[in-house]
Amino acid sequence: MRINLTSVCVDDQQQALRFYTETLGFQLKHNISLGEYAWITVVSEEAPDGTELLLEPAAHPAVGPFRKALVADGIPYTSFAVDDVEAEHERLVAKGVRFVKPPTDVGPAVIAVFDDTCGNLIQITEEKAQP
Repeated sequence: MRINLTSVCVDDQQQALRFYTETLGFQLKHNISLGEYAWITVVSEEAPDGTELLLEPAAHPAVGPFRKALVADGIPYTSFAVDDVEAEHERLVAKGVRFVKPPTDVGPAVIAVFDDTCGNLIQITEEKAQP
């Protein structure tokens, strides 16, 4: 068994598509109109045939309270792996991304957390080499 799709709930799918592709650097995989919403997935440029991230409309009534609680508590909705958190932080800050937690050493990893402009906090994680 393997993970082929995961999702992040977003307020506006088109805004999310722009942010996740133009700002974060993911590639569009699918954009299939389904009426009011669309099936929009993005993938890592490093793994175009890897796990897809669905930009899921945040239309379900349970989504709003759930995401508000996560943001209020500073809990990221999901996490993306990076090779160098400091470098990625600098790259994203230069693109106007607002970080709510700067690069922070947490023992086995370095993390940072940013606002995805679509209702979520997202963590980037650099795993440290283990002795």
